[in-house]
Amino acid sequence: MRTLFSAIRKDERGATLIEFAIIAPVMGLLLLGAFDTAHSLYMRSVLQGIIQKVARDSALETGTVAARQTLLDNKVRASVKAIANNATITFTRRFYRTFNDAASARAESWTDTNTNGRCDQGEPYEDQNRNGTWDADGGDAGQGTAKDRTLYTVSVSYPRFFPLYRVIGGSNVTRIKAATVLQNQPYGDQGSYAAPIVRNCPA
Repeated sequence: MRTLFSAIRKDERGATLIEFAIIAPVMGLLLLGAFDTAHSLYMRSVLQGIIQKVARDSALETGTVAARQTLLDNKVRASVKAIANNATITFTRRFYRTFNDAASARAESWTDTNTNGRCDQGEPYEDQNRNGTWDADGGDAGQGTAKDRTLYTVSVSYPRFFPLYRVIGGSNVTRIKAATVLQNQPYGDQGSYAAPIVRNCPA
């Protein structure tokens, strides 16, 4: 019996298989994590690249404003769908009069009477773009008119390709966002806002 136990103790056959069984799950998780991260970075790079190209193309396109918007959106949509065909794509446009306004994205001035940092409870504010609502970024919805600068934002969400979230937690949806500023063509004279109107914040 003592001889048998001694032989078993010294027998190293199968040790590699046991070590592999311990290491394999960890290696698998690391590989899945690397693939998931690499795909997200690739999607982010493609999205940023295509909207930059769209920004350059927007200076060359002709036709109506609506037609150009659809054309540019379709270019972005086609590039994203080539990588994740089940992606949900959302386009947002906010226009400003100057690049400086678009870069700073300052809120319209208001009197914070209740000192909560929000424009609410009927507090007075200056409606600088005359759109009837207080804008936290100072912009206005839409593409704007001639020579306006448009902050063009594309948000993409799609189910994760690798089910890592089931193991480590987190969301099962990948969300990526990219933005650029477009300058509208001078197809007419740029509009201008009238003098600001003092209005009241939402109750």
